Amino acid sequence: MSVDEERSAVPWRIERGDPRYEDLAGRGSKRFAGRPDRVYAVQTTEQVVSAVQASVSERLRLAVRSGGHCFEAFVSDPDVRVVIDTSLMSDVYYDRDRAAFAVEAGARLGDVYRKLFLGWDVTIPAGVAANVGVGGHIVGGAFGFLCRKHGLAADHLYAVEVVVVDDQGMAKSIVATREPSDPNRELWWAHTGGGGGNFGVVTRYWFRSPGASLRGAPSGLLPAAPDSVLTFKAEWSTELDERAFVRLARNYGAWCEQNGEPDSPARDLYSSLFLGRRQLGKHSLRGIAIGPVDEGLFAEHLAFINDGVGAHCTHESQRRTWLSHVFDPFPGMPMGAEGSTFKLKDALLRRRYGDAQLATAYRHLTRTDVDVAGGAFGLTTYGGQTNAVAPDATASVHRDALMTTSCSVGWADPGDEAKCLSWVREFYRELFADTGGVPTPGKLVAGALVNHADVDLADPAHNTSGVPFSAIYYGGNYPRLQRAKSHWDPLDVFRHPLSIRPEKG
Repeated sequence: MSVDEERSAVPWRIERGDPRYEDLAGRGSKRFAGRPDRVYAVQTTEQVVSAVQASVSERLRLAVRSGGHCFEAFVSDPDVRVVIDTSLMSDVYYDRDRAAFAVEAGARLGDVYRKLFLGWDVTIPAGVAANVGVGGHIVGGAFGFLCRKHGLAADHLYAVEVVVVDDQGMAKSIVATREPSDPNRELWWAHTGGGGGNFGVVTRYWFRSPGASLRGAPSGLLPAAPDSVLTFKAEWSTELDERAFVRLARNYGAWCEQNGEPDSPARDLYSSLFLGRRQLGKHSLRGIAIGPVDEGLFAEHLAFINDGVGAHCTHESQRRTWLSHVFDPFPGMPMGAEGSTFKLKDALLRRRYGDAQLATAYRHLTRTDVDVAGGAFGLTTYGGQTNAVAPDATASVHRDALMTTSCSVGWADPGDEAKCLSWVREFYRELFADTGGVPTPGKLVAGALVNHADVDLADPAHNTSGVPFSAIYYGGNYPRLQRAKSHWDPLDVFRHPLSIRPEKG
């Protein structure tokens, strides 16, 4: 049998007792342990259709996984009896028929960056962790190192192939494009920020930047990859007193406010400020700058942030190739959720935190009444070209945010989970105490990122705002997403605790 014939056959059905089962069933966050009846290891769209059809016909709850980086137990839910694993679908190639770059759903970001760069000297402005799978990443919008310069990865999405289930329970594949005349265009739109596990199984994406000329070489269809990048690091002791801590974090927020416009000269710079528990020893600024004035960008960025802090700061920078950077962006720091145990709660900000909120962060990071070593408060640049797109042009509604922020905690001993979760939830709740313990959209806050799923937003015990999680993630785009859900998944086959609810009839 030829390779093509083998790949067009029925997908591998892997059940308990198969030596491959444990590796496939256990992929993802180590905080959750799934035990599905079977895992389908798929290699083609036809195999995905077959796997989905078998699951629907047998009335078995299913979930799909690409990289295994979901922050919650959407795939490892005990009710999920079938997992469709797309990790063998990892091709990246130029599709002449569509004049776009095709990326299969199981490809990891590192390989996408590598193949696009080595093959055509182009890239997409996607995430920061090389081992993240694109299947669930792109459908959530996808932001990373280059988003301030080039927007979200979803802003460059030309088409998507999805296996859906119709109202008769029949599985089929659909290709939806952004062409105004495409009758399936709303399915494309839903995949530019609607979140994974909502509409069907993504099998393939095609990327071509809006406005790109079809008359030139393929290398003109996506942003050029950076010739090189300047990576930088600065560190302060976690022994900073409250005044210095608040000044440092306030300065960072002010820099984001002053440099978040689409045409900002500083859109070539991306950074994250990691403020850790005292046990970590160091607060750290990490980031990259690209372009002809990158050394100056970093120097100005650090000078602004460190102004008036009054504490010793070490710093260093080095020039690296694009590929060496993307495969190890922050040396010494773990990237991605796969194989780890952690909880992260995020928010997108329209304005910097106030001093009272920063004092709250300082208190939680320096508390001595609880032994939580792996806790952190993160601030990351946003805005730039991400905010050059209208909120309803894609499903990614947050187009006026200037900074992303998170409260997170990780642990190695399963016995530490309860106290770690309690710490991070209390921290987050007090940070947003004025809005019901969650980042409800308003003057300060834009909402939260659906790719950073947090089931607490749907739990009245943690969200006392009266604002549903859907408004926090999707804002005014939610009714349109509901209509897409009702049309493309009328039987609600694809669902999880934070999934889009079908439109009420």
